[in-house]
Amino acid sequence: MSLTNCGCKGSCTLYAIIASALIGIIAGVLRFTAIITVTPAFLWVLFGIAVVYLLGQVFVSAFAGGSVCREFCALLRVLLLSILGTILLSVVLLGVTFVATSVLGAILVGLLLFAFSMTLGITACLITCLATCEN
Repeated sequence: MSLTNCGCKGSCTLYAIIASALIGIIAGVLRFTAIITVTPAFLWVLFGIAVVYLLGQVFVSAFAGGSVCREFCALLRVLLLSILGTILLSVVLLGVTFVATSVLGAILVGLLLFAFSMTLGITACLITCLATCEN
């Protein structure tokens, strides 16, 4: 899939998905065993970062036009999905209180951290792609 790897040997998007999945699984297990807790302040910070990312993506998409690589659009779709996942899951976790050893709470926290780490990973892929763009 040349649209997601910017012509490199390895797919940056695939690496970001694998790393994010590992982070999400580890976070879910740690949350289930009550080693980590998720405070409302942490959820508000993730929500705020995701909203800023969303506004930045809208701004970049609106003013980029046709002056960017084809890979840019494919990466923006994945970035938008991860941003919206972060926003949705942080709002759900803010609205509902879970017991420390709740399986559902651990799954939602794992998904939240998967989506957020995916946002950061795809942003790194996007920057790498734009830096090596040969329009």
